[in-house]
Amino acid sequence: MSLFISKAHAAAAPAAPGGGMEMIIMLAVFGLVFFFMIYRPQAKRVKEHKNLMSSLGKGDEVLTQGGIVGKIVKVSDEKDFIVVSISEGTEVTVQKNAINAVLPKGTMKSL
Repeated sequence: MSLFISKAHAAAAPAAPGGGMEMIIMLAVFGLVFFFMIYRPQAKRVKEHKNLMSSLGKGDEVLTQGGIVGKIVKVSDEKDFIVVSISEGTEVTVQKNAINAVLPKGTMKSL
């Protein structure tokens, strides 16, 4: 059967030594990239959002995650809920974590 196919013989070469230090260095570099590219920016955003939640007060104009713009009427510290007035006589109870941004004063009147 070997009329057209020549037999190939593998060369007997010694096995390459395991790269222990190179693997450790590569894992350390990967860990640093993960920390600086993913974990650190996310932790910064979480910290900024917590500061925003703690600084909410009555009379602030806010934007919710659902896109509702309103003025804070009541802040409940023990229950993590706030009451937002959307228009005259229309109030909505919203969880504090649903607040996306605090808007400058007078934004509601300009909309």
